[in-house]
Amino acid sequence: MSHAEDHEGTRRDFLYYATAGAGAVTVGAAVWPLVNQMNPSADVQALSSIRVDISGVSEGTQLTVKWLGKPVFIRHRTQDEIEQARSVDVSDLPDPIARNENIDGEAPATDQNRALDGEERWLVMMGVCTHLGCVPLGDGAGDFGGWFCPCHGSHYDAAGRIRRGPAPENLPVPVAAFDGEETIVLG
Repeated sequence: MSHAEDHEGTRRDFLYYATAGAGAVTVGAAVWPLVNQMNPSADVQALSSIRVDISGVSEGTQLTVKWLGKPVFIRHRTQDEIEQARSVDVSDLPDPIARNENIDGEAPATDQNRALDGEERWLVMMGVCTHLGCVPLGDGAGDFGGWFCPCHGSHYDAAGRIRRGPAPENLPVPVAAFDGEETIVLG
């Protein structure tokens, strides 16, 4: 092999690598906008976590806030509501699973597993009926002193558990935690 052939091979290799590199950059530049458009927009990212001031929510009432485009019920429960919710035998429930995003895995739908961690007086739930997505009425509505969906007749108890009607699941509990004594952080 002569010195000239050795030189040609090196030049050819360089051209292959340069062409492949330019092609990879071009493909990357064309694909990046397609991938990037799947990222959440700034307004969605801003709403992924919200802080809710609960200082004005008196015992026995609830506050409804909008989070991620859906209503969230934040209820300051009375001792009677807590006792009523805790007296229910979980095995009698149509949906015996807690549906609490703050708990890893499945847990029984006891009142303790559905109330805000460390604070039994506060119940935080998504305010969307699990049947067809309606918004149930609260403040002791329905036959079980919790929430009632008038669209199709689903009755939820004081812990947001389905008790009667077509709804297949309990009202889900979103990720929520206290930040201080008067603020709940959702998300």
